[in-house]
Amino acid sequence: MAATVVRYLRSAGRPTTQPGAVDPHPRPDLRAVREDERAPVGPAEFRSVLGNFASGVTVITAPAAEGEDGPAGFACQSFASLSLDPPLVTFMVARTSTTWPRIARAGVFCVNILGAEQGELCRAFAVSGADKFAGVEHGPAPATGAPRLDAVPAWIDCRIHAVHTGGDHLIVVGRVEAMGASGEGEPLVFHKGRFGRFVP
Repeated sequence: MAATVVRYLRSAGRPTTQPGAVDPHPRPDLRAVREDERAPVGPAEFRSVLGNFASGVTVITAPAAEGEDGPAGFACQSFASLSLDPPLVTFMVARTSTTWPRIARAGVFCVNILGAEQGELCRAFAVSGADKFAGVEHGPAPATGAPRLDAVPAWIDCRIHAVHTGGDHLIVVGRVEAMGASGEGEPLVFHKGRFGRFVP
């Protein structure tokens, strides 16, 4: 592994024997502007302009770490492939996320790529504090045991490889251990705050 890759292998919160657990809040907190500077663009303009970039939608899941009642998961738009050799993917998560520390303690995750008819499933996993897995059919991903949601067009089973700081978000890099796709159906697309579908 390159010397510049930062691995966070300390467990977070309560003690755990879960292998591969990572620090959910790595430091330092990097700043794009100095304390006495004004940011070049405001949050509203930033969201408005970036909303023009259409993306797919995923649900990131993790098995329950030691001492936790059930699995964790959240809806994630900011997912991308990163490297072919080694096979790496990445997703970004807000530092304020209450789900991310649970994924960090597990040390593994499964990316569930949603299909065009799964907008309601996405909304269920976007709600904070609810039982997100209530009524959701799933089984264990083959390499990590993270929840693999039923009927998703594709899934990617990963171990946390590195975590980097990125302003008010964290950049999580996962090493792919297993993956699969049904090859059926259209993807769920997110654009300007709305769900849609791909039309050739």
